[in-house]
Amino acid sequence: MARSAAKPPGSDAAAAPGDAGKPPERTGRLSAEDWAQAALDLIAEQGVAAVAVEPLARRLGVTKGSFYWHFPSREALLQAALERWENVEQEAVFGTLERVPDPRERLRALFQMVAHEYQSHVIYSALLKALDHPAVQPVIDRVSKRRLDYLTASFRQTGLGREDALHRARLTYSAYVGFLQLNLQLHQARMPQEEFEAYVEHLARTLVPA
Repeated sequence: MARSAAKPPGSDAAAAPGDAGKPPERTGRLSAEDWAQAALDLIAEQGVAAVAVEPLARRLGVTKGSFYWHFPSREALLQAALERWENVEQEAVFGTLERVPDPRERLRALFQMVAHEYQSHVIYSALLKALDHPAVQPVIDRVSKRRLDYLTASFRQTGLGREDALHRARLTYSAYVGFLQLNLQLHQARMPQEEFEAYVEHLARTLVPA
């Protein structure tokens, strides 16, 4: 799951006299990854429809020429951003958890890791609202299948049978998606920290086999 982006390089640079209100100039060339991460940040803030070349160029303090050096179109940038989100999740989350040998501890670690990746929740929520976009649906399908497969395998390793493990995986993933959808529907702000930590702990006690 994608992590919060660092502030773009050069964003603290002082503007030259008479340039008040203009984006800071950059001394180095942006990479395709810089553009993809900036697009992800914009998705988190304003949704998929907000991804556009000109506002991103202003945000990054460059001209549109920098964009076209890396991408032929806005759709190509959106695809790169979605792939970045998908790949970072696979490497940062699943790769880290594979180091935990005990399946129960691995599941508890997964609950804690996912619970505290706020940026990932925001991006995922934004993507759920854009499932009719042809670039979004395949990514959500792949991510959901990989998450369910991982959960099912982990519950199997705790000793559950195949069917029980699949049911537990679906219940766990439904709790995650349902929590995000509930917040969207009720326009809820983030829960108080103590209340949220208690909720996550309750989920772990309920869903991870003893």
